[in-house]
Amino acid sequence: MVLMMLFVGLGMVSTVSGRYHGLIAIHRPLGIAILVLVLIRLANRLLNPGPPLPNHLNRLERFFAGASQVVFYSLMILMPLVGWGMLSAARYPVVMAGRVHLPAILPQDPLLYAILHRAHTMLAYAFLATFIAHFGAALVHAWIYRDGVFAAMAPWPLRTPRSRHRLDDLLLRRPPRQ
Repeated sequence: MVLMMLFVGLGMVSTVSGRYHGLIAIHRPLGIAILVLVLIRLANRLLNPGPPLPNHLNRLERFFAGASQVVFYSLMILMPLVGWGMLSAARYPVVMAGRVHLPAILPQDPLLYAILHRAHTMLAYAFLATFIAHFGAALVHAWIYRDGVFAAMAPWPLRTPRSRHRLDDLLLRRPPRQ
């Protein structure tokens, strides 16, 4: 859903045709659905922590792994709230489906709308940059380190290779597998 939202948002920003209204009709309820699901996932994550990071990660890698999670959750909560507030400030309804609308969470104010619109855009770019960095790090763990971190992050079960090349172990300065 989050990836779909990124593409819908990019489509909204770049479209010059009549597709904008169709995209916004998807964007608004999808944003609220993501907000609800992220809050549920965050509660689950707090009650059931994920697997520990591998011992070979250095302090900087551990910091970035934790920071990226905090940034992701923060952005996935902030962006829908800022978007909802932005629409409230512009007095646009947040249509969920048919006649089901969400209530305004902020008073109507054109200046507040402009500020929140800019903030929503900047948060979206920050999310895209964080996603690209996180995806790049996942690929490094999958293709270069081959340390099981990617397997822990993947939403599907992965086969782990039965043997690795000794050259990989030497290049990564890890003891060879027994």
